[in-house]
Amino acid sequence: MGTRNERVKTPTQAPFDIQAFLASGGVAGRVEERRSGAIVFAQGDPCDSVLYIQKGGVKLRVLSHSGKEAIVAMLGPGDFFGEGALAGQPSRMATAIATSASAFLVVEKQQMIRLLHEQHALSDRFLAYVLARNIRVEADLVDQLFNSSEKRLARTLLLLARYGKRDIPHRVLPRISQEMLAEMVGTTRSRVNFFMNKFKKLGFIEYNGGLKVNDSLLSIVLHE
Repeated sequence: MGTRNERVKTPTQAPFDIQAFLASGGVAGRVEERRSGAIVFAQGDPCDSVLYIQKGGVKLRVLSHSGKEAIVAMLGPGDFFGEGALAGQPSRMATAIATSASAFLVVEKQQMIRLLHEQHALSDRFLAYVLARNIRVEADLVDQLFNSSEKRLARTLLLLARYGKRDIPHRVLPRISQEMLAEMVGTTRSRVNFFMNKFKKLGFIEYNGGLKVNDSLLSIVLHE
């Protein structure tokens, strides 16, 4: 399970100007900026808007009643988040934290609902995104259940580097801790450190002012 190329690739789409669609629909979405590490919204906050990442990125973190934390998604430019508002969620299910200096376009729930009804191009784009996210969640679950920690780490790095996205040819990641990677992969920091050193020796990744993920890392995911 989990060894096919399409498990890692994400659908590629043409550049999308959401602000143009907002303007054409008479909606003035506001832009909010956050520094790295700042909270965009917290788990339990009112779920009253949808956000679109213009630059930077966010991680979605969930805290259980027992106090256990888990990172459930890492998102980047061109991604929506907070879309649970459109499904009637009364409160945020996760905490969104900026992973770097970021800017988000915020659209109020009722305005977004109206736009999706009136702007077919936006509706098509949003539907494609939601379907891709569902596929990603299913793939993540299969990956967690059936693949080794080494494969899970390789897949996580490729996804973080947005492998398959035409607009990011070099796939250089900002600073990310091994503790965070361990939390995302579901293993220990020592195992992450072991595999990262292995990937570096094999030339799959490079450290040079950031973490560069090379296409050759895909061989770990595809290896039986």
